Amino acid sequence: MRARTLITASLATWLTLGWISSPAGASLTQAEAEIQLKHLKTEIDSLKKDLESNRRAYLKEQKLLKAADLEIQASVLTLRKLDVSRRDDEQALARSQNQRRDYLVSLNQRKEVLAKQIMAAYRLGRESRLKLVLNQDSPALLSRTLAYYDYFSRSQARQIQELRQVLQTLDLMQAKINTELSALNVVQRKQQTVLDEVTRQRSEREVVIESLSNQIGSNEARLSELQRNRKDLEVLLEKLSSVLADIPADLGKWLSPGDLKGKLPMPVKGRVKFAYGQPRSTGLRWQGWLISAATGSEVNNIAYGRVAFADWLRGYGLLMIIDHGDGFMSLYGNNESLLHEVGDWVEPGVAISTVGSSPRGGAGLYFEIRKNGKALDPAAWLKRR
Repeated sequence: MRARTLITASLATWLTLGWISSPAGASLTQAEAEIQLKHLKTEIDSLKKDLESNRRAYLKEQKLLKAADLEIQASVLTLRKLDVSRRDDEQALARSQNQRRDYLVSLNQRKEVLAKQIMAAYRLGRESRLKLVLNQDSPALLSRTLAYYDYFSRSQARQIQELRQVLQTLDLMQAKINTELSALNVVQRKQQTVLDEVTRQRSEREVVIESLSNQIGSNEARLSELQRNRKDLEVLLEKLSSVLADIPADLGKWLSPGDLKGKLPMPVKGRVKFAYGQPRSTGLRWQGWLISAATGSEVNNIAYGRVAFADWLRGYGLLMIIDHGDGFMSLYGNNESLLHEVGDWVEPGVAISTVGSSPRGGAGLYFEIRKNGKALDPAAWLKRR
């Protein structure tokens, strides 16, 4: 009760301060909206502390789980950066190799030209210049023949010099390729090291989850924990809705979910393991979908919007909430990593997170769509393929 009072007081204070900077009933300017969004993360951090202050049950295990999730997220984000670096190195290597192949083609062409010139000089005559002079041929023929010799000599010298330059360039290219291969090998070794670390962290997380599951053994304890988790989420959504209601949605060319009912894409490919409305525990039902998907799979945004929450929340793990305007929000829980921060605008289809796992649901994404805080059945809104 005390925690609820603190939350209400904190929310009221924040909203009062927000209205001080804007006349009552007036819409916020974009600049004022940006300022409020900057304060939003701080306010959410304070709210989470208030929520956790009254959640002593399984506190040790939850802290360990949170620490494990955040460690894995850091490693996964590092792995993604290394993957981008590796792809850049591979592309640079491919460009260098293609350029080298082009130079080799040019080298062969120059060799053919030089060979033809040598054959032409051979056919022109085997006599040396001195013999041509001593043979006392006509001056005109002698002059023309000597001119041909000079032409071929200069042409051959030029072709030989060009061949040398091409060979030097090829040597430099090969050195560059060797350097790029070395850099690529370094990145790949780093990737493997981080991947091994992620594997270790995931194993340790499983131990924490098992310990937590053993702690919440009885149906009564599980029901109580689920109810508190749901209440925490509702308080968070209430705060987000109150703050975001005054911030104008800049949808531009994009349609809101309300205009795309039944056409919104799946956030991740996979089988719906638990659907909206199905029994979850005594007296509780699922408010969204648990979609089975491999750990590390990318989760895509369903509609244009702005990230309103991107952090760890008890019961939902690494959670992202996106505000789509018109009262619509989409929620993505049980993530292994979050790829965007609060305030980021994200287009539909853009990767926003990667799939993790929940203590009892296994690997998969927990997804909800809400309108004015009320959970909606995703089946009516998403287009399943």
